[in-house]
Amino acid sequence: MRMEKTNNSLTTDFILVGFSDHPELKTFLFLVFSVIYLVTMVGNLGLVVLIYMECRLHTPMYIFLGNLALMDSCCSCAITPKMLENFFSVDRRISLYECMAQFYFLCVAETADCFLLAAMAYDRYVAICNPLQYHTMMSKKLSIQMSVGTFIASNLHSMIHVGCLLRLTFCKSNRIDHFFCDILPLYRLSCTDPFINELMIYIFSMPIQVFTIATVLVSYFYILFTICKMKSKDGRGKAFSTCASHFLSVSIFYICLLMYIRPFEEGNKDIPVAVFYTIIIPLLNPFIYSLRNKEVINVVKKVLNTYSTFKKSSRSTDH
Repeated sequence: MRMEKTNNSLTTDFILVGFSDHPELKTFLFLVFSVIYLVTMVGNLGLVVLIYMECRLHTPMYIFLGNLALMDSCCSCAITPKMLENFFSVDRRISLYECMAQFYFLCVAETADCFLLAAMAYDRYVAICNPLQYHTMMSKKLSIQMSVGTFIASNLHSMIHVGCLLRLTFCKSNRIDHFFCDILPLYRLSCTDPFINELMIYIFSMPIQVFTIATVLVSYFYILFTICKMKSKDGRGKAFSTCASHFLSVSIFYICLLMYIRPFEEGNKDIPVAVFYTIIIPLLNPFIYSLRNKEVINVVKKVLNTYSTFKKSSRSTDH
């Protein structure tokens, strides 16, 4: 045992294996993920700017939506640039601290998404089940406080797990069979017992998941119950349309989350699910909310009309 410990050197960097099993596809995958990354950033940051600039969208629902788009941008920035670099990198190396930073920002984004989706579910519950008390129960000030609380809780949650990861020593293989640094693959490379780390997951991560999922489920139970009691077809249709985008986004997020967690518990990798969970969902969210939301579409049309009018006036001035 002593000889093994002295012969094993501690790992200070890792190799992200990623998509190296298909080298013939690297150019195609690079182009595809580059386009996805560009569209994701433009879509999410564009939605954030749109909500910030338009006073009509300064309501609790859109404040939560803007923060969700910001977190989706953070998630994409944490994962995609390094993945794109590794398509043409010779060694595909990532340092220990780069790995910790990547996991930190991913953890912040995903934790914030859970809280924000729960807050949006509660917002829809109040809007549909208690419409007369909506401005009292869901004020702009309260939504901002909830958003700030979400960011504080997400950062603290990430700090706890990164701090626990830094106590581990890595002296086994330095190959991570994934395209980003995730917590469970790192546990397998550790020569330190990760029991405390796993305990922190059960103490902090599991309650967050249970609380946010329960909030979403209870909110939508009351929403559906209230909608079914409505006598007017127009009222039911309007109520369904106001929460359809959010329900679709929540369903995709949690289905992918459950599919993503299960393979790692079995010790296998499932890169396609991970791609959908960390890259495709941030791409889809702004389109799900924008294309199904008349207010956002109207604001976009207003901005485009203003831009075209300004362009025409500048051309006429030049002539």
